Order: sequence, then structure tokens, then C-alpha cells
Amino acid sequence: MDRTVKPRLVVVGNGMAGMRTVEELLKLDAGMYDITVFGAEPRVNYNRILLSPVLAGDKEADEIVLHTREWYVENNIALHAGDPVVAIDRQRRIVRARSGLEVAYDRLLLATGSSPFIVPVPGAQLDGVVGFRDLDDVDRMLAAARRGGSAVVIGGGLLGLEAANGLLRRGMAVTVVHLTDSLMNQQLDPQAALLLKAALERRGLRILLGAQTEAILGASRVEAVRFVDGTEAEADLVVMAAGVRPNVALAREAGLHVERAIVVDDTLQSYDPRVYAVGECVQHRKATFGLVAPIWDQARVCAAHLAGLGHRRYVQQATATKLKVTGIDLYSAGDIVGVEGSEDLVLRDRRAGVYKRLVLAGSRVTGAVLYGDVADGPWYFDLIQRGTDVSSFRDRLLFGPALCEAA
Repeated sequence: MDRTVKPRLVVVGNGMAGMRTVEELLKLDAGMYDITVFGAEPRVNYNRILLSPVLAGDKEADEIVLHTREWYVENNIALHAGDPVVAIDRQRRIVRARSGLEVAYDRLLLATGSSPFIVPVPGAQLDGVVGFRDLDDVDRMLAAARRGGSAVVIGGGLLGLEAANGLLRRGMAVTVVHLTDSLMNQQLDPQAALLLKAALERRGLRILLGAQTEAILGASRVEAVRFVDGTEAEADLVVMAAGVRPNVALAREAGLHVERAIVVDDTLQSYDPRVYAVGECVQHRKATFGLVAPIWDQARVCAAHLAGLGHRRYVQQATATKLKVTGIDLYSAGDIVGVEGSEDLVLRDRRAGVYKRLVLAGSRVTGAVLYGDVADGPWYFDLIQRGTDVSSFRDRLLFGPALCEAA
């Protein structure tokens, strides 16, 4: 057998999860594979987490590039940007791209990500309705902001509020529409959500809670949004930020096991041992993923197995989130809902605009919500992840590490 022929790794998806996995693989064994990458977008890999600062004007698009074209060349990676894979033939072990190009693989890594959930209402296809997912979406939002007028953002979660803040800073009149009666309801308790709502309204955002979109109105372009209660909001732009859906059509058509997303085991392997998957397109032990920390963990584990160093397992950890809105400090970590028998420790300072809530199960911190003063967030997060016994300094917990360590 000719030892010079390298196994071929094909990566479907040129986003953060796929390229982080490749990066980790190169660290472990740079010359192991011939690597080919297909990306749907006609550009290099960039940091999606920083789309909000680009929209708000805090960063330029070229500042969020993660890997330049030179990086792909230096690492002997064949990049086909703007040419997405449209079919996988698992029998012949070949992928086919939209251009007709066919590439054979020995190992296949699916990192197809997710797409914005477009709320299925009449008018959702009108010109002026955008998701908030990639640089093209940001370009469309910036073009709308230059024309001025009003925007409606559907979704009062992390992404929706960051989009709304960016458009507000670019000079648009912005209304945020949220289905439940409290903002960021997955990360915040009602108390912190109220503080956040008041702070955003002081900035000039209009916030409608418990509002369900019935239709988007307009002849050829968006003109308004109508709600189930009959009220309307003017809109020259509608941003859909009501969640994402994993991109699984390609995997499903290839006959891989797909539930809500591509089902993988603790090694990030699909039901086909030659096919791995990472990122927002995967489902691991019933969970799907949207935050970067678990995806970096997946990349490390998957790379180890692709490199033949099969001793790592992916274990789900508690996650933490921060809102990227300048001047509003918000941090949420772990399980903020609590379980039966868990307790809350709460500190509220209305004048200073500070709110802290820690969720305790027995002598361990399981969740934290911080508003106004988030400096100790990473410390609380560390306590959550380590499962530290806090009984000796429980009465000082809300006051941060300095007083607790003194105890």
C-alpha cells in the first residue's frame, strides 16, 4: 500500500465550529489529512459572535475575520467558498457541491450550523424582512438604517436585543416585539428582565411584551407589522430574531440519523462512523447548542478523534451568557430556574441599579443572574462548574470573592 496517500477530510461548513475543529486537528497532527472545506458564504471564516458590534458600529467587518485566505493556503486547505455542498453520497463517499464539483472523503465533518427561524406569517417573504445570522444580513440592516425610518425586531432574546440596540444606534426608531411577558426569558428571571426593559426604554427602544405577530404588511416592501390583538407598528425593516433551526436537510437526505438535529455520540460521531458533526447542527443527549463555549469543547473532542487520539468525550457543561450592549451589564450562568428544594440568595440595590440572584441547591451554586454589576460573574460561573461546596461562606456569597476568600 502506498503510504504517501493521505486520508481525505472534507468539511461541510466554513463557520466557527468547523474551522475551530480543523484548527484543533492541525495542532494535534498538521499533516494527517488532505483537507477540503466547502462554505456557503463567498468569504473566509469570521466571528459570528461579533456581528452585533459590527452592526452597532463598534467594529468593522474586516476586524472579525478569524482565518484569512493565506491561512488556508499555508495549511494546505482547499477552500471552496460560496460553493455549498448539495448532496452527500455515503455509499461512494463523495460530496457534490452546487457547482458540480465532486470530492471524495475518508472522513466527513458536518458543520452546517443553523438558520434564523422565519416566523411563518403572511408577508414574511416581503423585501425588507431579514434574519440576523451573517454579514449579508448585517449589510442589509445597515443599508436600511442609512435610509432611516423604523424597524421592528421580532424576538426579545439575546440576539434580538443586540440587533435592536445596533439599529437604534444607527438612527432608526426601533420596536422590539416579544412573545412572552419578560425579555430574555431563557437567561433572566422576571426581576432582572424588568431592570433590563427599563434601561432599554430609557435609551429609546420601544418594547412590546406578550405580542404575537399576525402578519407583515406591505405591497412589495415591508410597511408595517400587525399583531394578533389588531394593533400595528410601522416598519421599513423587520428583523427576525426569534430563534434558529439547525441546518439538517443535507444530513437527512444522506440518510443520517436526524431528530431535531444530527444525532451524535460523546465523540461527536454520527451513526455513520466516517461522519462527524459539530456545532449548532448537532444534537447530543437530546440537547442542541447555540453558544460558543460548548461548541469549542465539541471541536476539541472531535479533533482528537479525527486525529486518532480517541480518548476524549464531550460532556455538557453549564453555560454563561452576556449581553453585548454597551453600557448595559448583564450576566447569566447555569440553571436560573432552579429545582424543587433549591433556594435563592438575592441582593437588590435599586439606587445603584444592581441586582444579583444566586440559585443554590444544597451547598452548591447552580445558577446566577447579575445585572448592573457583573464583575464577579466568572467567579460565580467557576463555582457552578466546579460544584464547589460554599457552606463555609454562604452568608457572604453575594458580596463576591474577596469577602468569601477572607472567610
